[in-house]
Amino acid sequence: MPITLKSAEEIAKMRRAGRVVAEMLEACATAARPGITTADLDKVAREVLAKRRAKSNFLGYHGYPAVICTSPNDVIVHGIPGDYRLEEGDIISIDCGAIIEGWHGDAARTIPVGEISEEARKLLTVTEDSLWAGIEHVRKGARLSDIGHAVQTVAEGAGFSVVREYVGHGIGRAMHEEPQVPNYGDPGKGMKLKVGHCLAVEPMVNLGSPETQLNDDGWTVITADGSLSAHFEHSIAVTEDGPEVLTVLD
Repeated sequence: MPITLKSAEEIAKMRRAGRVVAEMLEACATAARPGITTADLDKVAREVLAKRRAKSNFLGYHGYPAVICTSPNDVIVHGIPGDYRLEEGDIISIDCGAIIEGWHGDAARTIPVGEISEEARKLLTVTEDSLWAGIEHVRKGARLSDIGHAVQTVAEGAGFSVVREYVGHGIGRAMHEEPQVPNYGDPGKGMKLKVGHCLAVEPMVNLGSPETQLNDDGWTVITADGSLSAHFEHSIAVTEDGPEVLTVLD
């Protein structure tokens, strides 16, 4: 799939999809408390999609059975909602997307469940900080690898590790478009960003080693050493005025 530049009108539609995604995440964050199952969170997200008359870009994607991914504790990404019941002290990464008039939004955040440990809180803070460090480089004239280098510098500088096997991506008429956007690497390499490029930047940062393991369900990715993992993501457009984060509420 070729890398495409989006017009202002197309980015406006992506902005609408992004707002639905942000609303889904906010609703799930509010609902995430001890005793709630991950299937309950999927129902919350479905209600937002229905209210906004948006389509899910997760449901049915290569057979995926839900509208969000729910990834607690040592699950890095792609956890399937089910009967897992949240407990005090858990962290849970929620990843979701929406489609409006054929245009996609995609975002994720990791949510504390009740009171969490200091090391878990630091992991969440650093991972989100690494996302914003990467977003600063989603601008005209930057090189693609500048994004991942910024993410890696923040995450590893705090003593954590960056997952290598799963990366960010372009976004637009499809949820996953070219180019891939790694969360690591040397700066100054790769394509030069232009106005109209739209990217999903999504650091996945582990408390322990960066190694991953895929569970037998073919979706759920966990840390190989059982350590905690956090995941934050936004969809961003390159504009003349710098990065515009599309997956935020008004």
